[in-house]
Amino acid sequence: MKERDYQAKLIKAIKQRFPGCYVMKEDAGYIQGLPDLIVLYNNRWATLEVKISANAHHQPNQDTHVKRMNEMSFSSFIYPENEKEVLDEMERSLKA
Repeated sequence: MKERDYQAKLIKAIKQRFPGCYVMKEDAGYIQGLPDLIVLYNNRWATLEVKISANAHHQPNQDTHVKRMNEMSFSSFIYPENEKEVLDEMERSLKA
């Protein structure tokens, strides 16, 4: 499976889990390394950096952006191997 295919599947899963949320794709050319997805749900937000596997390469600054945004709200790397855990944690954060 390609990353874009996994991302499309993931977006559907997020919209199902968080009815009425907005899921927006980040413009990769705007600020290098920002997470791929922004999720807006009620008065909360989260960002997700989508990877095809746990061993996928990280671009420069991705770790920094994910860490900083997680300190602000919720942010994480997500891939098929950790999807359930990340979405569960995101749910706790967004529904708190």
